[in-house]
Amino acid sequence: MDSATTTGIADEHLARQRLRLWLQMLKATRHVESALRERLRAGYDTTLPRFDVLATLHATPEGMKMSELSAHLVVSNGNVTGVVDRLVADGLAERTNLPNDRRVFLVRITDKGRALMDEMTSEHLMWVNDLFENVTEADAARAISIMLDIRQKA
Repeated sequence: MDSATTTGIADEHLARQRLRLWLQMLKATRHVESALRERLRAGYDTTLPRFDVLATLHATPEGMKMSELSAHLVVSNGNVTGVVDRLVADGLAERTNLPNDRRVFLVRITDKGRALMDEMTSEHLMWVNDLFENVTEADAARAISIMLDIRQKA
């Protein structure tokens, strides 16, 4: 009996290559994420979750409901609430009740938060560019296409 019969995989070599691809993607993602976390901590005394929340609010000046923010970031409401609480305490975001539903909060970036994000997004772009300096434009386009294919299949 061959391995294709026992695993149900028609091309086991291709399946193993795809597994290797996944493991390399995971290692690369962890490497980049770790470098960005360290740079955010060292340069701005902030965390990646705070950066992500501020970046989302920066791109949505009209603000977002807490539920929309957590859905956009694909994290729990509890995780977002803790981050938003700290951003509000630091004057980087503001939270207000919706007039038609006092149970729902709208979160917006403040002018102070916007100024910080303007600076951080510029730095972030340079950091990512440095981390990917060996990736050509053609390779980046192909990698993006592959990632989109993977997401559409899932």
